[in-house]
Amino acid sequence: MGLRLKFNLVLFFVFMLGLGVSGYVSYDLLHKTARDEVLRNAGVMMEAALSMRQYTVSQVRDKLVQKEDEFLPQSVPAFAATEIMNQLRKKYPDYAYKEAALNPTNPRDRAVEWEADIVNAFRNDPGRGEISGTRPTPTGMSLFLARPFQIKDPACLACHTTSEIAPVSMVKLYGTNNGFGWKLNEVIGAQVVSVPMSLPIQNANRAFYTFMASLTGVFTVLFIILNVMLSYMIVRPITVMSDAADRMSTGDLEIPEFDESGRDEVSLLAKSFNRMRRSLEKAISLIDQK
Repeated sequence: MGLRLKFNLVLFFVFMLGLGVSGYVSYDLLHKTARDEVLRNAGVMMEAALSMRQYTVSQVRDKLVQKEDEFLPQSVPAFAATEIMNQLRKKYPDYAYKEAALNPTNPRDRAVEWEADIVNAFRNDPGRGEISGTRPTPTGMSLFLARPFQIKDPACLACHTTSEIAPVSMVKLYGTNNGFGWKLNEVIGAQVVSVPMSLPIQNANRAFYTFMASLTGVFTVLFIILNVMLSYMIVRPITVMSDAADRMSTGDLEIPEFDESGRDEVSLLAKSFNRMRRSLEKAISLIDQK
């Protein structure tokens, strides 16, 4: 096995190791960044919904004129926030917001199976402030962010304790079996935001492939340059000296001296070779004289 082949094998192994480590670290970092970006988007949606709820409570609900036998869902903060987010879904259908409850007043807010699991997790651990995770959807993976919805205002119980004390118009609209039996400080549901991960993951993968292609290109250029340097500075001079030594071993002394002007190891070897050749010439000359 020649020197060049040994050098290239070691260099190839080092390059492959470097690519592997760099690929693993960059892939993990890019996908973590993509997840953090999606989580930030979900947080923004959550805050937008909360802002809409607060706006409804502070500036809309008291100004709505309701007839005695009429209940306006628009005066309910949860209804207003959901409607605003439904308008957003017309342009971004993969984004979703829902105030999922186990026993909601409005049937459209009833938690499906995976949302019910989140609500129960909050009920089992009331101190837990947030849950996030991913789940498959027909359009790809989606990240969800959920926060508990807890009854902290006693005024809410006026509509949700029993159907007898609830507003007649609300009972007429939603019936007597929905949204009653709530208790103060009870977690009755969760605000759930779902944001698609497909585009951020695609961007992360594109950045990863671009980075790996660039790194491979740099390694390839470096590989070629190192081989050219190895050939010009080491392999060729040593090959010439090896041929010269082989000729000398057969008695051929008509070999020109090698350049020994440098200070590297090859120049030192050339200096030693020239000295050996001159010593051999003197020894042969002395033998001839005797």
